[in-house]
Amino acid sequence: MSLEISVVALGLIVLLADLWLPAERKRMLGYSAAAALLLLFLNTFTSHCSCSLAEGPDNMTSAGMFIQDGLAVFFKRFFLLAAVLVLVMAVEFSDRIGAGVSEYYSLIVFALAGMLFAASANDFVMLFAAIELITITFYVLTSFQRGRVRSLEAGVKYLILGALSSAFMVYGIALIWGTTGKFNFQELAQVAGKFAANRVFLFGVVFFLVGLGFKIAAFPFQMWTPDVYEGAPTPTTAFLAVGSKATGFVLLLRFLFTAIPDVAMHWNKLLIIVSGITILYGNLCALPQRNLKRILGYSSIAHAGYVLLGVAALTTAGESAVLYYLAGYLFTVLAAFAVIALVMRHLNSEDLAGLAGLNQRSPLLAATLTLAMVSLAGIPPLAGFFGKFLLLKAVIEQGPANHGYYCLAFTALAGVIISLYYYFGVIRAIYWSKETPDLSPIEISKPMKMAVCFCMAGMFYLGLFPGALINYAAQVVKSLK
Repeated sequence: MSLEISVVALGLIVLLADLWLPAERKRMLGYSAAAALLLLFLNTFTSHCSCSLAEGPDNMTSAGMFIQDGLAVFFKRFFLLAAVLVLVMAVEFSDRIGAGVSEYYSLIVFALAGMLFAASANDFVMLFAAIELITITFYVLTSFQRGRVRSLEAGVKYLILGALSSAFMVYGIALIWGTTGKFNFQELAQVAGKFAANRVFLFGVVFFLVGLGFKIAAFPFQMWTPDVYEGAPTPTTAFLAVGSKATGFVLLLRFLFTAIPDVAMHWNKLLIIVSGITILYGNLCALPQRNLKRILGYSSIAHAGYVLLGVAALTTAGESAVLYYLAGYLFTVLAAFAVIALVMRHLNSEDLAGLAGLNQRSPLLAATLTLAMVSLAGIPPLAGFFGKFLLLKAVIEQGPANHGYYCLAFTALAGVIISLYYYFGVIRAIYWSKETPDLSPIEISKPMKMAVCFCMAGMFYLGLFPGALINYAAQVVKSLK
């Protein structure tokens, strides 16, 4: 738990440093926090965090609440890397935050701490505490631009629906514990099969999944996503799109395949239906949108459906495909939001018209956003293509046993085709917009330029050389068994 303690300590240090630093030095505070998290990220490859990836828990607290296995290590590295890139983005965005910039940085770090705890949650108590730490910090981060009505509106919507989802989750936990008497996932797995026909237990499972459905923005719990994405500060939206969604999926994997594996095997039809509807809803609703953040909001819903393909497959191949897809999604989405943060920080809206002439203002940013859209669309040779290929492969392999998987694969392919329209609409706005362009050059700081180039490299590397990550993911998911 030393990593989590270090991150919490860093958040407190950033918060206290604000008391003594002059206003002109507070920008560097964000870079310092990002550098500290980058060191912690690199340390996970050299310290005891790099635990063995053999089957079963590798490192667990005496109470069994906190587990340090291969899956936890994978997602902790994922969250640390995401937080580093988001903090660099936040520094570039800091001129749009009227007051409390240091508090903004520290809240990002505290949200990261919640994600790290969630990655190692092996007990309902630890899980709920981690979820609430993440959710409460995002309540504040979403409405941090107090001078913008849309930011306040997004914060209120996220607060109300987030509280509702937490209520469903805690009620589900209460029903599961009331019927089984177990909080620990390993202990619950030993008895869950005996309660497969118990309606109270099944209601508890459903209510808990409703709470997780809100986190991953799966249908029918996705209604908050476009409004919150549009109104929140861009770095907050980026962290929501990557960190909060990945948190929901690591907890979903732990719950379905560690806590209730015998019950989950009978829920494939429900997972197929939810995945298919989520894909279609996200892609169809994105078609008429003009606001770039709303487009990415509906795209996020669709991608939750794609990731659910791997969960619905109920196989090791599907689980490893989920991890690969999320890794590619991290680089792709953060690249897109980095461009939005730079290009549209001085505009009152994120309309597609603001991208006019971007290829002349900054060829680097134009290329970055283009590659991000191509990757999200699932076109080779970028990470998004191979991620979708692995997910579809895992689903089709299950087709002979259940023809519903063939229907799900067809739905996913239809969603990919539909998405081409609005993703390439963004590219058209960059290079061939009919709007009168603003041709003033865009200044990019060295840290931001490095972050953008790193995201581009990640998209290409995972798309061209997927083998290493696929093998690593296949080892990691053994922790779930």
